[in-house]
Amino acid sequence: MLFDLDGTLIDTAPDFIQVVNKLLEEEQRTSIDSNLIYQTVSDGARALVKLAFAIEEDAEEFPKLNQRLLDLYKEQIKATEAFLYPSLDSLLQKLEQARIPWGIVTNKPELYTVALLNELALSERCSVLVCPDHVKNRKPHPEPILLACEKLHCDIEKTVYIGDHQRDIQAAKNADVIAIAAGYGYLNAESKIEEWYADFIVHQPEQIEPLLNILNFT
Repeated sequence: MLFDLDGTLIDTAPDFIQVVNKLLEEEQRTSIDSNLIYQTVSDGARALVKLAFAIEEDAEEFPKLNQRLLDLYKEQIKATEAFLYPSLDSLLQKLEQARIPWGIVTNKPELYTVALLNELALSERCSVLVCPDHVKNRKPHPEPILLACEKLHCDIEKTVYIGDHQRDIQAAKNADVIAIAAGYGYLNAESKIEEWYADFIVHQPEQIEPLLNILNFT
């Protein structure tokens, strides 16, 4: 059982709402709507800088702002407000009891991912972690998911990957694993999740366990 991180396994938006608005305050800008930040988290730090300052990546000030956002986020993790989505701790416990390994495949760099997992006491429970640091190609390329399967010595046809972004589903399909779209994640207003062609869609975290039971995973 493999999870995307932000917006799928863990709700990290509260931390990013804090750091984006802190950066805006430092730059003497007004704060922005938390919902806009929420919808953009899955696209990463660069997308958040573009959103907050209405600039593109080729803007002269972009590298400085992006690095400052990352620095603020690193500090925020020490007092993180992120949390496992409801019912997912129970699901992880049941997977562990059934000796079904679970892991994380994320586009979030290892530095921030490991720090967050440590703060949430998930590092030792997670059987495999694949970040961009570990591969040549990020999602939607299948390499990260295939590497996770290789590390777990598990069959691809008996592996599930769940994510809240279209690239997650593309990565899962490219890796030929079962693709579940997390409709409860950081979807923006333009997202048409039914057009991602996931094998299954769940609209609440509580729906994952019953689905896995149907698939004989738990």
